[in-house]
Amino acid sequence: MARAVSIALAIALTIGCALHKPPDAKTIKEQALPDVQPPNQWTAAAAAERVSDNWLATFGDDRLTAAVAEAIAHNADLRAGAAHVEQARLYAKLAGATLYPSVDLVAHGGGKMGGDSAGVRGIGVSMTWELDVWGRVRYGRAAAVADALAARADFDYARQSIAALVAKSWFLTTEAALQADVARGTIRDGEELVRLAEARSRIGAGSEEDVFVARASVGAYRDALREIELAGDQGRRALELLLGRYPAGAAASAPQLPAQVPAIPAGLPSELLERRPDVVAAERRVAAAFNRVHEAKAARLPSIALTSGIRTITSDLFVLANSANPVWSLGATLLAPIYKGGALQTQVEIRTAEQKEAIAQYASTGLRAFGEVEQALASEVAAREREQILAQTLSDNRRALDLVQRRYEIGSTDLRFVTQQRLAVNATSSALIRMQAEQRVQRVNVHLAVGGSFERSP
Repeated sequence: MARAVSIALAIALTIGCALHKPPDAKTIKEQALPDVQPPNQWTAAAAAERVSDNWLATFGDDRLTAAVAEAIAHNADLRAGAAHVEQARLYAKLAGATLYPSVDLVAHGGGKMGGDSAGVRGIGVSMTWELDVWGRVRYGRAAAVADALAARADFDYARQSIAALVAKSWFLTTEAALQADVARGTIRDGEELVRLAEARSRIGAGSEEDVFVARASVGAYRDALREIELAGDQGRRALELLLGRYPAGAAASAPQLPAQVPAIPAGLPSELLERRPDVVAAERRVAAAFNRVHEAKAARLPSIALTSGIRTITSDLFVLANSANPVWSLGATLLAPIYKGGALQTQVEIRTAEQKEAIAQYASTGLRAFGEVEQALASEVAAREREQILAQTLSDNRRALDLVQRRYEIGSTDLRFVTQQRLAVNATSSALIRMQAEQRVQRVNVHLAVGGSFERSP
């Protein structure tokens, strides 16, 4: 027996193989995206600075920062994600448990109380230790660790996504409040036109048609206001759900949108696949699949286990043949699979197919990341330019409204022209606010797309 144990230990020491390392990020990129060559610069913007992890502070709104912190602390989806990360960590710990010896205690009591008429009593301790000669257990543990790292990266991306959703909801709720203010101002101006039309009709300078046109316009403005108020109410409820609150529609919003932030600070395309958490998660899943392939291959090879134990046995009814007590034992077992109906080889093929799938998923995630950055950059630049255009258009429309109202007051034009120009001012004001909010929303999308963190730098 001692010789068998010595042979087993010698095999473990001389044949025990080192684990093959999974492909690194560069190799995965070459395998997953062989035909994709990122340019040296984003095509949608000229800036080439790194994105700051302190992107939330660039909006200069402490209440927004507090709202994001509240969502991170109380959002139900994030709490579930945190629990999933903890589960993955424990699975990784469990996967490596068989690398260590298994020790068991066995006790038996004889007599009537023990249900054994032979009256045998004994206690023993046994130990079994599988020698991971081929790395099967270690590959399994490495795969579980990679899965845990992927789960952590998924959670980080979920945190960033929640932060981005809160910021965008914050801006859209603020926009709704500003749009409501514009609509109320338009209603006040429309009511003033009604009074003016009625006065002109009484003195014969205007017609009754002008009065009804003015009243109809005010009715349309009031309907638009009610629609805007409903949108704002729904926006506040959506924000409250993100914050983990009851959706009562009572969430506060900022009185104004934040000032326009500086030019886009974007990282180089080659750096994107190294910092986005969802891309990192996809890379870790490739590593997990790689380790599971080798785990399946190792399962086809013989397994060796050491066993030892100590036990003591006594009996009140007869004398045991071996008087030595306690009894020690030491040995080794060899288990080699001979025929499994092709199951072991099929398992290798399945794991290999899973690795191919993981690489393809990495390619999909990487391409989506590139696309999201380019789209967010292009949208943010376009929104910034449109904001400037609409600001000038609004100024021109307001000047034209002043002129047409003066002409109407002296009777040299029709009320319909005044109404049309007021509609133009109202529409331009609304479009400007919409574009200002859109520019802030797209800036958030840029930060999310390049993997910028929502947390303040220490």
